[in-house]
Amino acid sequence: MTTPKHPTLPADALRPPRPDLDFTTTAELEPLEGILGQTRAETALRFAIAMDRGGYHAFVAGETGSGRLTLARSLTEETARRRPAPDDWIYLNNFDDPRQPLAVALPAGRSRELAAAIDNLIDKLLDTFPAAFESPSYQRRRHRIEREFNQKYDQALRQVERQALEKNIAVFRDGDSITFTPLKDGVPLDDAQFAQMPEAEREAFDRAVSELEDYLADLLAELPQWRREAAEKQRRLDQEVIRQAIDPLLRPLEERYRDIEGLARYFQALRRDLEQTAQEKLGNEQLSEADKRSVLQESYAPNLLVTHAADGGAPVIFEPHPNFANLFGHIEYIAEQGVIETNHRMIYAGALHQANDGFLLVEADKLLAEPLVWPALKRALRRRLLVIERALNEPVTLLPATLNPEPIPLAVKVVLIGEREHYELLQSLDPEFGEIFKILADFDDDFPRDPATVRAFARFLAHQTQALQTAPLTAAAVTRLLDFSSRLAENQRKLSARLAEICDLLAESEWWRARDQAPHIDAVHVERAVAAEEEREGRLAQVILEEILDGTLLIATTGSAVGQINGLTVFETGTFSFGTPARITATVYPGSKGIVDIEREVNLGQSIHSKGVMILSGYLGSKYAQQFPFAISAHIALEQSYGYIDGDSAALAEVSALISALTHLPIRQCLAVTGSLNQYGEVQAVGGVNEKIEGFFRVCRARGLDGSHGVILPRANCDDLVLKDEVIEAVAAGRFHLYPVTCVDQALEILIGRPAGAPDAEGNYPPDSINGRAVARLKEIAELYDHEAKAEG
Repeated sequence: MTTPKHPTLPADALRPPRPDLDFTTTAELEPLEGILGQTRAETALRFAIAMDRGGYHAFVAGETGSGRLTLARSLTEETARRRPAPDDWIYLNNFDDPRQPLAVALPAGRSRELAAAIDNLIDKLLDTFPAAFESPSYQRRRHRIEREFNQKYDQALRQVERQALEKNIAVFRDGDSITFTPLKDGVPLDDAQFAQMPEAEREAFDRAVSELEDYLADLLAELPQWRREAAEKQRRLDQEVIRQAIDPLLRPLEERYRDIEGLARYFQALRRDLEQTAQEKLGNEQLSEADKRSVLQESYAPNLLVTHAADGGAPVIFEPHPNFANLFGHIEYIAEQGVIETNHRMIYAGALHQANDGFLLVEADKLLAEPLVWPALKRALRRRLLVIERALNEPVTLLPATLNPEPIPLAVKVVLIGEREHYELLQSLDPEFGEIFKILADFDDDFPRDPATVRAFARFLAHQTQALQTAPLTAAAVTRLLDFSSRLAENQRKLSARLAEICDLLAESEWWRARDQAPHIDAVHVERAVAAEEEREGRLAQVILEEILDGTLLIATTGSAVGQINGLTVFETGTFSFGTPARITATVYPGSKGIVDIEREVNLGQSIHSKGVMILSGYLGSKYAQQFPFAISAHIALEQSYGYIDGDSAALAEVSALISALTHLPIRQCLAVTGSLNQYGEVQAVGGVNEKIEGFFRVCRARGLDGSHGVILPRANCDDLVLKDEVIEAVAAGRFHLYPVTCVDQALEILIGRPAGAPDAEGNYPPDSINGRAVARLKEIAELYDHEAKAEG
């Protein structure tokens, strides 16, 4: 019986074909700005930006490093430059209710002008007051009010004095205190003389004094009214002086800002407040000049919440830390002498204020990680109002009653940037999400490697050399980066959308170029950068290789063994992944347990791996046990594995080991196998095929390549091969082989070295074929099991 020959892959099939580049270096190319190859996402995002209706906010979904943020920022900035600058927003003191500051919009740039005008007003007020209260005119009128009051008071006292003299009593006034003293021969008596007077005279004096006091009380009954009248005259005088002083200061401001809604009312309120409190604020001699300025600024100066340049276009704001305060603004507090206070000048804008009438870019994962932010953002976008409020999780007992600033109308386009998992999570858990974020800009994970895209890729690199300030790349370096991108995409006909990794590699290649003092970045510099990264992150790969070589990990690369095969696995450490062989063993004996996945039994096998084992069980039963029961017990194990195992790429290796154990036909250990299966025995593509091949190649090369070594892989993975030069060179020299297969039988023929066998018209396989021996052995086990079952019965 002759074993069929199975073709191997030629060396030129192990990487993408060399592109035809018509330039020497990228310095000859016109740089390509923006993102490469994301036409679908760009069209969707442009539509969202242009759609001026509620709910048309955008979610940009794609892999990290694919340029999601770059595209979002580029398109929004492109649109923002064509739009007029939005209004400035300020908060002003509400003199009627300071806890509710007033929000006022001004044309872009005019808020700073207003702030400067208010500062100038404060300077003039400090210059005007208290000088206005020290003018001779004001002092004369103030003294006249005092004289009028004193004249009434003195007139009442003179009437009392006349009556007292008629009764030989003197009246003495010491400030507001009035005393009565008896006279004798026109001379006031002292206390000693008064005590020597006859008792009758003293009693007469007391009666007279009582009458005089009653008379004085009657005369001074209107004294409080006189005081109130004097105080009211003084207040009116002060207001008149203040009004005359501030009118020429305020009138130009009122004229200049009469067209701004809200400012006219504010200046009227400011005028009233100054008329009422200027004497208190500006005439207080105990306050220093700096203290007076501070008091005036706290009362009258605006809080410039958001300002814009008049020619700056619409804002584009990226908020890297979207917590509650950073998005919605916050109010700060100060503590003075143990008292916590705040005012309208301590209101601070959030990213939504800064992006109002423009664009806000936020990363979804960071947004969703912040408590209370997502519901508040939805509320703001639905109501189209920006409300500065205290977050519910703040310790309210530690803060005083806060301000309640007037809400600001919100007209912003929000662009959330995240991965597809975030989009799907929000879609499934929040029914309102789709009503607000109607547009999905879905980034492709890769794009075709066709001539047009290759040219665009080179122009993209030309732009990056300028942005990263590197030397130009040679055509050979561009080709090497193209292959690196295809390897990231795991497809010869595609380029990866993970452009950030391309840029990182470019920057690292520039370091090697500078070290060599070369004029351009060449392929050798790119290769050194790739090798350096593998060296930096390859500690675990090296440890595993050393353990294989010293026999700690049992991997055979020569000889043959029954029920034993080299599977291939992939490890990931951060952003670095590498492949390594793993021994898979199988045992078979009569019984009814079926195929037992040892990894699953000990809770190390994850769901996809367990699915693969169940599929191969179905395949074996349907292929070999059509005429008798599938009565075997078999165990499969991935030897020396102590972590979780997932994926079904070992299914082809596992079924091959099982058939070897069943038929007692040995498997060549110089080969390794990877591939997934369906229940019809068709071999399906797997991930990480390049790393798996290279992992086995490293072990074989370390032990010495003799031309027998190789890897069996799914034919469906042939287009995914972008292998290292060392592997390609070994294949070209015939020292290493890659066998593409489409079914289990092809893999078995390569592994065991005999025909798998095809069924005849009656469904029987040739006796000496692999399948024939498998059927015979299964039939023998079924009969043995049946005999034992009858004996026990």
